[in-house]
Amino acid sequence: MKRRLAVVASALLSAVGFTPAVLAQPACVTQNMGVPPNANTTDKTAPFFIDTTGLDFSTKPPTRDPMSPHYPRATELPDGTLPPAGAEGNFIIGPTHAPAPETIAKDGVPKGTTTSFQMFSKDSVIYNPGLIRDDVAGCGNSSIMSTTTVPGDKSNMIVTTSHPGTWTRAVDVYVPANYVRGTEVPFIVLGDGGSTAYKDLVAILDNLIQQKRVPPMIAIQIGNGGQDAQGSERGREYDTVSAAYTQFVEREVLPKVEQATGAKLTKDPEGRATLGLSSSGAAAFTMAWFHPELYRRVLAYSPTMVNQQWPWDPSLRGGAWEYHSAWAGPAGPNLNVKTGNVISPSEPPGSPLIPSAPTKPIRYWFAMGDQDLFYPNPTIPDGMHDWVLSAELMAKVLADKGYHYQFVFARNSKHVDRPTVAQTLPHALEWLWKGYPIP
Repeated sequence: MKRRLAVVASALLSAVGFTPAVLAQPACVTQNMGVPPNANTTDKTAPFFIDTTGLDFSTKPPTRDPMSPHYPRATELPDGTLPPAGAEGNFIIGPTHAPAPETIAKDGVPKGTTTSFQMFSKDSVIYNPGLIRDDVAGCGNSSIMSTTTVPGDKSNMIVTTSHPGTWTRAVDVYVPANYVRGTEVPFIVLGDGGSTAYKDLVAILDNLIQQKRVPPMIAIQIGNGGQDAQGSERGREYDTVSAAYTQFVEREVLPKVEQATGAKLTKDPEGRATLGLSSSGAAAFTMAWFHPELYRRVLAYSPTMVNQQWPWDPSLRGGAWEYHSAWAGPAGPNLNVKTGNVISPSEPPGSPLIPSAPTKPIRYWFAMGDQDLFYPNPTIPDGMHDWVLSAELMAKVLADKGYHYQFVFARNSKHVDRPTVAQTLPHALEWLWKGYPIP
């Protein structure tokens, strides 16, 4: 409707012979959410194939059918209900997403406290300098929405507008009621701290802790480094498939948390959890994947298990897509064995990471919407940017390897869908902490 009104306004202004300078500027390149130009949608055997079978393109992003024969079989639940407590496997919920009762602060429930502090790039060892991408003012991600890729490789984006810069981030720390300073306590690390998706988190934790459905825990919301996707500090932190972000949290964030709160954060990996949204959801899994001796419980909404890693890494050309699937480009040796101790040495180079590695002690809850992201960038027809497909493929490889997981496919739900989060987050946290002792 807003766009239609803008078109009408432009026509009226032109009719009277006056066009403001702002209307004469080129329009922002918006997200694609459809099949990119020059994509391969016909030949499954050719590189960078995009399968559009069963997609409803009358919506943007297209709506995906959870009963697609391409997806693992899932149990569809009555509308408004969630999987049984502790259940594992694949489930379909929706289309109604009413907020859970635990999202409301209740009288008589002990209230936790929140402590906040700032972090600066000048004080960092791991992310100093930061990254800044020069986009057109008012046009988010503009420089990567109109960029190109390396000739012959539709997965390798050229980003010339990214350069060193600075960042400032906030860290907000929830401390449960009645916590005794200096006693060991479990905790959860949240990426994209400050997101509106977390607006009910304090009430949820107060209620779940009081009901003894989760242990009393500290929740650490860490702000991202800024901007989004390739060439940005946020993209560098969350989409890189390596141990770097884990080390940032361990060496630079957690000591400040302990100093600011007087807390003693547990070293027990079973008492350490991660949570993320979109790219920080991918980072949440990456933290546990590279360091299961530090983190073993992971929760993610719309995790970006697609090809968003930048700078492009010749040893892992598909980025997080290669957790579940091989790189979609031309046949030839991938060299992901060089990324370190991530796949079995007996597996050939280029093998997907999860199927090729011994099963790790990771417990994983994740959700995806039926209208989640689909090739948002019009210049990347690489066969590795379908968020829903990536989640379905993750569910398959996790099941094949015997992981403890719960995957929730939500009808009538978009990317990091706020109503879906409000409906499911209490349930997800309870599932995540199953097996951990509650005083």
